[in-house]
Amino acid sequence: MFEVTEYSMELLKDPFGILTGQRYEFVLDLNIDEEDELYSAEGISLRVIYVVDGEQSRIAKYEFLKRTSNQYVDFELEEDEHAWVEAYCKECLENPGVEQQQ
Repeated sequence: MFEVTEYSMELLKDPFGILTGQRYEFVLDLNIDEEDELYSAEGISLRVIYVVDGEQSRIAKYEFLKRTSNQYVDFELEEDEHAWVEAYCKECLENPGVEQQQ
């Protein structure tokens, strides 16, 4: 597992008005143990597109990136990590500026 050291959140605009709900881009800077296979000396960020549509919310897309080069890292979240990230994004939307820790 990992912990979030910092995050940013931005509302994405839908210039054509064809998508339902609102989409947010989260960039989570992660602290990952050196022995984890996801670890990189460059640091790792998780970019998440999070959708809020009425009472429903979900992760639409995510990708791991090397922090300094922005290079894509082919890695998937485990089921418990996916649920945790989804809850983290939801909490950040409900309480902006409140730091969350794993």
